[in-house]
Amino acid sequence: MYVSLRGRPDTQAGPPAVSRRKAVSGTVILLGLTSMFTDVSSEMVAAVLPLFVTSQLALGPLAYGVIDGLYQGVSALVRLVGGFVGDRTRRPKAVAVAGYGLSAVSRLGLLLVTSGGALAMAVAADRTGKGIRTAPRDALIAASSDQSTFGRAYGVHRALDTAGALGGPVLAFAILAAVPGGFESVFLVSFAAALVGVAIIVFLVPDLRSPVQAERPSLRGVGRLAVEPAVRRLLGLAAVLSVLTIGDGFLYLALQRREQFAVAYFPLLFVGAAVTYLLLAVPFGRLADRFGRLRIFLVGHTALILAYVFAGGLVSGPATVLACLACLGVYYAATDGVLAAATAAVVPPHLRSSGLALAQTTVSGGRLIAALGFGGAWMWLGRDMALAAFAGGLGVVLLLVAIVLMGRMRT
Repeated sequence: MYVSLRGRPDTQAGPPAVSRRKAVSGTVILLGLTSMFTDVSSEMVAAVLPLFVTSQLALGPLAYGVIDGLYQGVSALVRLVGGFVGDRTRRPKAVAVAGYGLSAVSRLGLLLVTSGGALAMAVAADRTGKGIRTAPRDALIAASSDQSTFGRAYGVHRALDTAGALGGPVLAFAILAAVPGGFESVFLVSFAAALVGVAIIVFLVPDLRSPVQAERPSLRGVGRLAVEPAVRRLLGLAAVLSVLTIGDGFLYLALQRREQFAVAYFPLLFVGAAVTYLLLAVPFGRLADRFGRLRIFLVGHTALILAYVFAGGLVSGPATVLACLACLGVYYAATDGVLAAATAAVVPPHLRSSGLALAQTTVSGGRLIAALGFGGAWMWLGRDMALAAFAGGLGVVLLLVAIVLMGRMRT
């Protein structure tokens, strides 16, 4: 049964209200723990990457834009492959394990980095692993959950994932505080955390299979899925919004350079956003199930505009920094799991990995464009003008979407 982006079944029949109170499955928890340890690993790297690029490797904002673009966009090239293989083989767990394993191995490659090119290769390997694993993992979450509680299930997973995103920067901060400039130590501990995540999914997560269909999933079937009206509308909206989504690292660099605080505290910026995300991921998932996933998705992007304003505004001080981080956390809580829930609800189960991969690829590709565009805008227009331009563009898009939605409600 298909559902609308509003999160309500298209048919009159639906699960009873009590289903809203169902606890999430053990599989969701285990996948959340896998993601938690993996995110400890990846966010340790992400928290020091802007400093590693601009101080250790002595590269500029545009170079960091290229690296951040790789970080955001390389996975877009392989997400469809991972999703399709997961559907085709009916073994999403095996595909997810391969992706987690590749990302873990890439951490060792970071220990050998001495140039921008070598760093780009290590980042590409890590993001390739992420691209392979994400859609099959999200398909496992959907397969082990009731459709009426997709928002909650993805919210719980993202909350655990964000607990890792919270712990990673704290560990990176502690390591850099104990060993100034100890990027190699950060990368080594990151590798150890990634191995724990791999062990959980290999030994504890059940090997759920995709449904058997008379027609095996094909590339043509995925192509037809992409032009289904509900899916096409969702992908189009995600594409436009992601092109105007600035990477976290840029916002944190803007805050650090404006406030001029010590670089040792830089990883703690990631902690501030992660705390808000952790607290709000499940509540926003429930709100999406109840009031509509598209509405909550747009609320998240409104919070992102505020984050841009605080990062590039005229007012400075600790309160402004905290406000920016809080808005960024709201954005992720209201969009990340909500987009996955919306996608899982409008695609058939036997193509769920591929459908999720389509949405994730769209977002990653858009963020690749945004990273390159914002890196160039910072260099040529300046930090504050670049932030203002992206905030204005995102505001115009949200206004147009709101007008379209209001028009449909009247008809």
